[in-house]
Amino acid sequence: MSVLRVCPLLPSLDEALRGHYKIVDEPSDEVVAAVTTSKYGVSNEQMDALPNLRAIVHFGVGYETTDVDHARARGIVVSNTPDVLTDSVADLAVGGLIDVLRRMSAADRFVRRGDWAHGQFPLAVKVTGRRVGILGLGRIGRAIAHRLTAFDCVLSYHSRHQIPDVPYTYADSPAALAAGVDVLVVATSGGSATAGLVSAAVLAALGPSGYLVNIARGSVVDEPALVEALRAGTIAGAALDVFADEPNVPPALLDRDDVVLLPHIGSADTETREAMGDLAFRNLQQFMTDGTLVTPVA
Repeated sequence: MSVLRVCPLLPSLDEALRGHYKIVDEPSDEVVAAVTTSKYGVSNEQMDALPNLRAIVHFGVGYETTDVDHARARGIVVSNTPDVLTDSVADLAVGGLIDVLRRMSAADRFVRRGDWAHGQFPLAVKVTGRRVGILGLGRIGRAIAHRLTAFDCVLSYHSRHQIPDVPYTYADSPAALAAGVDVLVVATSGGSATAGLVSAAVLAALGPSGYLVNIARGSVVDEPALVEALRAGTIAGAALDVFADEPNVPPALLDRDDVVLLPHIGSADTETREAMGDLAFRNLQQFMTDGTLVTPVA
C-alpha cells in the first residue's frame, strides 16, 4: 500500500511519512491514502485516477481545495488539522488589527525612510473599546473574540446560525454586522459557499472610518471591490493575510500605507506547524490501522 504525497510537505512530516510508509509522488493503483495541504488539496481528477484511494489527509485546517462530496461519493474519508492552529491564527488576527489601526507598519516605514527628521507621524486610532464584528464565530473566531475582550472591545458576530450561550451580539447578515462596527474581522471558512461574502455592499456598510481584517481566505472578500473601496476612501484601511490569487497581490495595494500586507502566515510559527504535522501524521496512522481518522471533516 502506497501513500501519495500530493505536494511538498513540512520536513518533519515528510520524514515521519517516509519512515513508516511507501511514499510516492505519482498516482498508481497501489495508493490508498493521499497527504496534501490546504493550498493544493486533491482534485476530482486525481481522485478518479486513484481507484483504491480511501483517505485524504490535509495538513491545514482548510479543505476547500478538495471536493469533499466527491470524495465521499467515492468512499474516501477526509481529515484536516483543526484546533492546533487556532491560537496562532487568532494571535495574528489581533496583531493585524492593532497594526492597521495604530499604523505600526506604516510608522516603521516612516522611520526607515528618514521622514521622522522632517515631522511627526500622523495620528492613528485607538484599539481599546473599538466595536469589532467577527464574520464566522467558529474556533478561530471565538479565539479572536476572547483576545479582544482584554481590549474592552464591543463584540458582535455573524455566522450561518445564531450561536447559543455566547455573550456577543448577533447580526443577521454580513452587511448588518459591518454597519454596526469599526472593524470587521473575517474568520469564516473558504470555499464556494463563502466566495465574495464580503461584497462591495458589505464594504460600503463598513464605511469610511471602518477597517477590514482578513485571516480567512482571499476568496471570501470581493478583492476588486476592496481595492476600489480603499482607493476611494470608502473604508479606512485593511490588514490582509490572504489574497484571491496567492502569491499575487493586487499591485494597487502595494504602495498603500493604510493596508497591512502579510504572506499568508496565520499558522506560520514553528510550534504550530509541528503540531499540525503531528496531527496529520496521526490521522494517516490511525487510518492505516483501523480505517478511521482522528479529526475527520464533519
